[in-house]
Amino acid sequence: MRLRVAVAGLGAIAQLVHLPMLERRGDLFETVALCDPSATLTARTAVRYGVARRYTDVTAMLDAGGFDAVLVLTSGSHGRVVADALRRGHAVLCEKPLAYTRAEVAEIAALEDPDRPRLMVGYMKQYDPAVQRMAGRRLDVRAVQVTVLRPSDRSQLAFARLPAPPADVPAEVTDRLRAQDDALVRAAIGDAHQEARWLYTTTMNSISHDLSLLRLLAGGPSEVDHATTWPGAGGRSVELSGPLRAGGRYAVHWHYLSDYPAYRETVAVHHATGTSEVVFPTPYLPGAAARLTDVGADGRLSYSDVTGSFERELAAFHEMVTDGVPPLTGLRGALEDVVTAQQAVTRLLQRDGLTPGGEAHPHLELA
Repeated sequence: MRLRVAVAGLGAIAQLVHLPMLERRGDLFETVALCDPSATLTARTAVRYGVARRYTDVTAMLDAGGFDAVLVLTSGSHGRVVADALRRGHAVLCEKPLAYTRAEVAEIAALEDPDRPRLMVGYMKQYDPAVQRMAGRRLDVRAVQVTVLRPSDRSQLAFARLPAPPADVPAEVTDRLRAQDDALVRAAIGDAHQEARWLYTTTMNSISHDLSLLRLLAGGPSEVDHATTWPGAGGRSVELSGPLRAGGRYAVHWHYLSDYPAYRETVAVHHATGTSEVVFPTPYLPGAAARLTDVGADGRLSYSDVTGSFERELAAFHEMVTDGVPPLTGLRGALEDVVTAQQAVTRLLQRDGLTPGGEAHPHLELA
C-alpha cells in the first residue's frame, strides 16, 4: 500500500533528509501536501517535489485532509499538532520531542488505540543498523556512557549550501509559536531560572535522542540522581547520570561547541565481557554510516551498514500504518522522556536549594 503523506515543517531536516527520503521511497509514499509558515519556502519546496497542495497553516492543511499520514517536522513541542492530526484520523510520524508536558502526552494517549498504534516518535538512531545489531544481544550491562559533541547548526549545515530562510513569516506567527512553547515549559517546570529552562529544552530537543538509545539498549534511566550544566567558550555543557532499569548506571555528557570541526556522538556500552561502542556522524548526512566497534576476547571487531537510519525509520512507519507493527518509540517512550527531563531539572534546582513548580513539583508523581 502506498501512503499519501502530508509534511508539516520544511526546515533543514525536512529539506536534507525527510523529503529526499520520501521521494526515494516512492514505492511506499507519495507526498501530496506541504506546510510551512513561510509561503516562499512552501512554494519553492512544492515546485522541487511536484506537490500541488501547499499551506502556511497546519490546521488548514489538516482540515483539508486528502492524505493518510502526516510527518510533523516543526520545531518545539508537537503535542497540539499531533493531537489534531490523530483526531482527524491521520497516522503521524513526529520528530522529537513529542511534547513538553505530561498533560500533552495524556491528551494524545486518549486518542490512541493501544492495539493499533497510529503514532511514531522519530528517534531514527534506534533504527540504525549498528544500534540494532547491538540491541539484539543480551548483555550484562555495567554502564552506558554517552558523549555528544555538538557544533552549531550553521557549522553542520555549511556543506549543504541551503538558501537563507525566507523572511516572510509574519512576526505575530513567530511570537505566537514562541509564546506557546514558553507556556508549556512553565507548565512543565514552573517559573524556574534560565539555566533550568535551558536544561529542560536541551534535554527534550536534543538529549532525548540519547534517552531513546538508553531505553533500547538498557531499559532506559530509572531516575536521574545527578544533573548539572556549566558554561564554556561557545556554549554550555550538560551532565546527567543515574541508574538504568536493566542494571548498572548511565552517564550522559552533552557539549555545545560552536566551533567544533564535526558533530560526533559516542555511545559506549560496557558489559561483563567487553565493550560495544557506536559512533554517530551528523544526522544531516543520511549517507554517512554509524560505526559499531566491539572489544572483547576475540579482539576488536568493527561493523557498519550504509543503509540509513532515516530510511529504516520510514519503512517502520509504513509497517506501523499498514500492518500495525508497534514503533520502537510511541507514547510510553515519549512520556519517559518528559519525566526524565523533569527529574533532571529537579536535581539541578535542588543543587541551588530550590524546588521546581509545574508538573515537576516534587509532591507530584514523577513516574
